[in-house]
Amino acid sequence: MAKTPYKPPEQSMLGQVIDSIVLLVLVVASLFLPVAMGLAGGGKIDLTFAEKSWAGMQQTPLMQSVWEKLGYTTETAAPIISSRFDYSFSLPIFLLTALVILIYFGFLIYFSDKEYREVIAERFDDK
Repeated sequence: MAKTPYKPPEQSMLGQVIDSIVLLVLVVASLFLPVAMGLAGGGKIDLTFAEKSWAGMQQTPLMQSVWEKLGYTTETAAPIISSRFDYSFSLPIFLLTALVILIYFGFLIYFSDKEYREVIAERFDDK
């Protein structure tokens, strides 16, 4: 008994548009949701300086001249200089993230290989 050649399913234009919109919403949500929930980034650290002078805030003369060219004084630049991002690193969270990514790609490769072999077998087994 001859098998009919493989013909992939066709999707309508409306289906493609809906799929594209759903994927766009999922991508935006996956990027925005961790930020909105406070899970992304370590936040900021506020440094305290003994004195609010350029030297007291560890600014070189070149840095001082650039701050002044931008229109800042020691008082207006102090909140910007003292606010730093927290770049703390958690090794267990990093390893957990790496493990999740590896499991996902293993899952993806396993099922893609399985489907690929099914399509090849369906298409070329008779030849």
